[in-house]
Amino acid sequence: MATGQHFNIALIAQSGRLQYEAVLFAASLREMSPGFTGRLLLLEPQPGPLWPNDPRVTNKATRKLLESFGAEFVPFESRHFGHAYPYGNKIEALAALPEGENFVFFDTDTLVTGELTEVPFDFDRPTASLRREGTWPKPELYGPGYGAIWKSLYDRFGLDYDSSLDPSQPDEYWQKYLYFNAGFFFYRDPRAFGDLFLKYAVETRNAPPRELVCQPLDPWLDQVVLPLVIHALGGGRDALPPGYLDGATTCHYRVLPLLYARESDRVVEVLERVSAPQPVKKILKQYEPMLRMIYQGRGAKVRALFDRDNLPRKEQAIRNRLKREGFWMR
Repeated sequence: MATGQHFNIALIAQSGRLQYEAVLFAASLREMSPGFTGRLLLLEPQPGPLWPNDPRVTNKATRKLLESFGAEFVPFESRHFGHAYPYGNKIEALAALPEGENFVFFDTDTLVTGELTEVPFDFDRPTASLRREGTWPKPELYGPGYGAIWKSLYDRFGLDYDSSLDPSQPDEYWQKYLYFNAGFFFYRDPRAFGDLFLKYAVETRNAPPRELVCQPLDPWLDQVVLPLVIHALGGGRDALPPGYLDGATTCHYRVLPLLYARESDRVVEVLERVSAPQPVKKILKQYEPMLRMIYQGRGAKVRALFDRDNLPRKEQAIRNRLKREGFWMR
């Protein structure tokens, strides 16, 4: 695995919260990863029958700021998901990326905190984020267990189930089964990755195996089929050394209250540094959670509520306390 490789970065940009998160991402990329020479591609859904409102970034000042960071807007059509399942954007948008070029997809609610060109990507072996909890499936008391549920999906698509398992984990414990957060993923060819992602997602949504009859697929569909795509393309949980993405080099913060509650002092320092320049501040202050958390000091109050060395084991417990204290915003 070589460092300093050439690759493109892709993320979804659309009206609402994501446009402001895209500004933070782009600002942090340029500040923290000066060695990155690839393209920053903002995948933008276009108006159509699956969107009741125009999903594009229509604020001209925001578009201009993003383009000043070197970002390129890339349009894509929503044919299968759209407003009803916006997580499907990341599935459909891959078809609009340059074919046969290394790519890393990030969720827009990500902050770059280090030099991305030092990450030892192996673009022949895809993987995704292991910063996750056992959110899916949720086996019923008298229904099929983890193994039967996951095996039904591997069987549906003709994949080898046994080789996907982690033999160091006990049966019916969620970490035995290949499962990722879709906050980032990468591969050498977005078209090949996207074709499988779309095929598996649409078939699973439209005709799930009977073992999934009691399992929710909204909002989990992308994370249900992502392991199948990665396994089919020869990747896995060990395809990227730990400590880089979702570590020293990026932070998938999800929402700002969670960032201030649980992330390191360095992440907060990077956030506040890249959001300070006046052109960035002028845009971000238009979004109330960023106005209040970053610029009006609520983030510091959130930070004082939690001990980063002794956080609750479950993210939901952090969310619940933030809500009780009146600091939950997104």
